[in-house]
This record gives sequence, structure tokens and C-alpha cells, in this order.
Amino acid sequence: MNRVDDLLAAYGKSDPLAISAQWLDDASGVVPEHRAMSLATIDEDGTPSVRMVLLRGLDARGFTWYTNQHSRKGQALAATPLAAICLFHQPFERQVRAEGTVVMVDAQEADDYFHGRPRGHQFGAWASAQSEPLPDRASLIAREAAAMERFGDGEIDRPPYWGGYRLEPKAIELWQGQKNRLHDRIRFERTPAGWQVTRLQP
Repeated sequence: MNRVDDLLAAYGKSDPLAISAQWLDDASGVVPEHRAMSLATIDEDGTPSVRMVLLRGLDARGFTWYTNQHSRKGQALAATPLAAICLFHQPFERQVRAEGTVVMVDAQEADDYFHGRPRGHQFGAWASAQSEPLPDRASLIAREAAAMERFGDGEIDRPPYWGGYRLEPKAIELWQGQKNRLHDRIRFERTPAGWQVTRLQP
């Protein structure tokens, strides 16, 4: 399906999250790092900030990622729990954009995800005080070594400052590239009655 209209017909014009999940599945094995998405937040002083993160969950609840809660994005979300995300899959000429409120995932969900990560990544979460100044790379490697010594071959606890965030979308835009730049843009806005669908000019 290379037209948003086809997807709307297939899903009854009612489920942009299901369409987003289908697009993500289509990109798997075709687009390197197909879960990479831009995440935009607002600092406490009103400064916007954007970076790439990896989407780790997409379901009826929204878009989920994990990070250090003391990082710049974590502090921004603590002050202003609003964000916007964008996934772009160039070979398919597709974008998924979403805006909404951000909530923390519960501790059990964060634990389950953390313990499913590669062991080296778990040590890395302990080693990095993300976004804080670092005197040199040797200091970071030393922190990793300290974490490895602390946990040895045993189970690695999830750091208390590391967890998951979920964007609960109030608006989603599906963008499908078309000939002559007459792209399909379909915006979904959540209402008490369900998703309201609007076609936008490209």
C-alpha cells in the first residue's frame, strides 16, 4: 500500500496507531535503525530541543522509549510532560508524526525491558550520567569498569534513574510521499468520540 487512502480503508479510518505499527513493520529489515525517531521536548526555560532516540514500543497506548531520567530530555519532560516525535522511512517515503502528553512507564515494565537489553548496555546505563559534563573518555570507561566489578556475573539492577517514557498521542499525522510533491497528509486528532480525520494540503 503506497497510498494513505488504502490504509485508511483497510483500518476503517479509525486507528492511526495500528497504521503506524504496520508501517514500522514494513520498514523492518529494509530501513537501517527503522525504530530511530526524532524526539522534541521543551526545556524549563522554553527552549526547544530535539534528538534521535529508539522507539522501543508501539501499541494502543502510544510510543515508548527508554532513557536516563536525569538527562536533558528527562529533566525537560519532568518540567513539561509534552513532546513530539517523528519517524521517517525514506525508501517508503513515509513519515509518522505524533504529539501528546508523556507519562512514565511503570516500574515492572521498565524492569522487564532493562533486563532484556544486552548485558553491556545494562552496564552502560550505570556508567553514564547522561548529559552531564565528562572530563575525558577514560573517566567514562572507569565508571563502566566500576559497574562491571559491582555486579560481576550476577543480575544487573535497573538504575533508579533509568526508565521508560510513553507519548500518549493526542494527534498523529501520517505522511506518504507522492508524485510531483502532491503528498498525502492525513491528520488524526483524538476526541471523546474517537479519532477525527482531516486531510491536509501538502
